[in-house]
Amino acid sequence: MITVTLYSRKNCQLCAQAQADLQDLQGEVPHQVNIIDVDNTPKLQREYNSEVPVVEIGPYRLKPPITKKELEITLRAAQHGIQQDEEISRAIETGELQLDVKWTFSDRFMYWMSRHYLAVFNLFIILYVGLPFLAPVLMKVGATAPAGIIYRAYSLVCHQWAFRSWFLFGEQAVYPRGTAHVAGLIPYGLATGLDESDVETARAFTGNPVIGYKVALCQRDVAIYGGILFFGIVYSLAGRRIKSMPWFIWVLLGIIPMGLDGGTQLVTQIISQPPLDLISYYRESTPFLRTLTGGLFGLTSAWFCYPMVEESMRDTLSYLDSKLKRVKIKNARSA
Repeated sequence: MITVTLYSRKNCQLCAQAQADLQDLQGEVPHQVNIIDVDNTPKLQREYNSEVPVVEIGPYRLKPPITKKELEITLRAAQHGIQQDEEISRAIETGELQLDVKWTFSDRFMYWMSRHYLAVFNLFIILYVGLPFLAPVLMKVGATAPAGIIYRAYSLVCHQWAFRSWFLFGEQAVYPRGTAHVAGLIPYGLATGLDESDVETARAFTGNPVIGYKVALCQRDVAIYGGILFFGIVYSLAGRRIKSMPWFIWVLLGIIPMGLDGGTQLVTQIISQPPLDLISYYRESTPFLRTLTGGLFGLTSAWFCYPMVEESMRDTLSYLDSKLKRVKIKNARSA
């Protein structure tokens, strides 16, 4: 028997219509309907908000608007899947079908990963962003050798320019270039006595006891991965039920702002340097804009991608559940 879960609420016309359509389809595709009122549970109320009705039929999930034809197609697909599983299981039990079904290490790994991938992603990002903040802590306590290892490792993925990085244990959290014109902050050149146009020196400079020590990832990278981590935590707390952000919103809020902020910096600095010397002024973004645009990019990218990863993982889990069932039947028959 197919089990159908209908997430509904009182005084919902669409919910009542979905329930009526399911009742009409009982004669064609028998099924059992479990109706859950999302307003009875604060967690479900937060998850579904105004997005009801939602119908779950086996591995399939329908969101409003839901037509009777969609319900019928989904019920028949679920019915076909159940019948196939039953036929294969019966053939294995009777010996009609001899399959060399094995539960391999890769199956075990993917079965575990499909259940826990989000925790793995979040933990990886915590470590990835956490180590750059550990570097200035190590510098502060005099452990320069392990701090140097972190700085060198992250120099492979980040420019680490001091005037675009965060600092810990110093007079300021940031030391932007003077051309950024950030009021109330001592600029990088004045604070360090270094040439603001010398990017190689800015890359190598890790700080000192007066101005503090540099985080091993630049401001924008910290914001990007911080945004990804923030959504990952929210997505986990929401039971991985947040739907994917439309691609055009991702482009408008995530890609374009960061592209404009970083792109105008790059272009103006290229054309202001020899041999071009087309302009006498180049644009330098501020720590606030780097953090804002980087955070938006990370947040929207995760919002766009994670729900699609979830859908793929659900399909993988459904397949592996079916395979594991067949392996257990085979082992029981062999015992």
